[in-house]
Amino acid sequence: MKNHTVVFEFILLGIPNTKGHETILFISFLTFYLCTLLANLLILSAILADSRLHTPMYFFLCNLSVLDLGLASIITPKLLVSLWAKSRTISLGGCMSQVFFYHFLGSTECLLCTVMAFDRYVAICHPLRYLIIMNWRVCAILAAGTWVTSSFHATILTCLTLTLPYCGPNVVDYYFCDIFPVVKLACADTYVIQTVTFTNSGLVPMTCFFLILVSYVRIVYSILKMNSSEGRRKAASTCASHLTVVTLFFGPCAIIYTQPELSKVVATALQISANVVTPMLNPVIYTLRNKEVKEALWKLRGGQTTAR
Repeated sequence: MKNHTVVFEFILLGIPNTKGHETILFISFLTFYLCTLLANLLILSAILADSRLHTPMYFFLCNLSVLDLGLASIITPKLLVSLWAKSRTISLGGCMSQVFFYHFLGSTECLLCTVMAFDRYVAICHPLRYLIIMNWRVCAILAAGTWVTSSFHATILTCLTLTLPYCGPNVVDYYFCDIFPVVKLACADTYVIQTVTFTNSGLVPMTCFFLILVSYVRIVYSILKMNSSEGRRKAASTCASHLTVVTLFFGPCAIIYTQPELSKVVATALQISANVVTPMLNPVIYTLRNKEVKEALWKLRGGQTTAR
């Protein structure tokens, strides 16, 4: 048998074609990260502090804020270190942690978007039975189900990745540790892990997107049947924020996986948009179009809410 050096750390190549722009990128990503932390923590604090927002929709929004905080914190801190200190090495354990939490939180957000679509479907199509159907026990089961299911999904993928032998080279051609760039470095057959990853990573989003699409077909049908224009406007307004979040989440994935001829620079830009920018935009989207959240934030600041 040939002797091989066991790899205990990897080197991340980082974002392509950015040499000489490290300072600008560092400031930009740091700004995005700090805004993400501030915006999501404010949303969480406002919802927890205002009893009027203790409803199923805002319960799921709290889950989304936690996910956005996690997704932003998986990649951005290491990216900032590599841009500022030029330190691109990452330990094997740190690399596998990125693999696990990226797929864990990404899968959870995918499932949570589906659950939130179901919540909107019940609220608009069955308004009189909404609080009966979406009681706290059901909400807790749905939320817990998204987290638990995703943890199994991420654990399987991470274990398959970790059990592969890595004996050099150790340069990951990406700006963070994801499964496909990492398994390319394994000195063993990677057919199983690549097949499982491609199947799971494709099947889960496609199933979720299909369920969301079915929910909104029913929602649109119910809105068109409403006699009141005010009722139609309010119903559409409650779905607009969620639809925007769904578009921002599924849009980059759809472009990347349906356009294999995309250049590496464009594909990386789309991934950065999804992983760094979107977690900052989600709380802004829900705040700008939501009077109740804006009043809760104003109340949190010490102001008086308007009379109803």
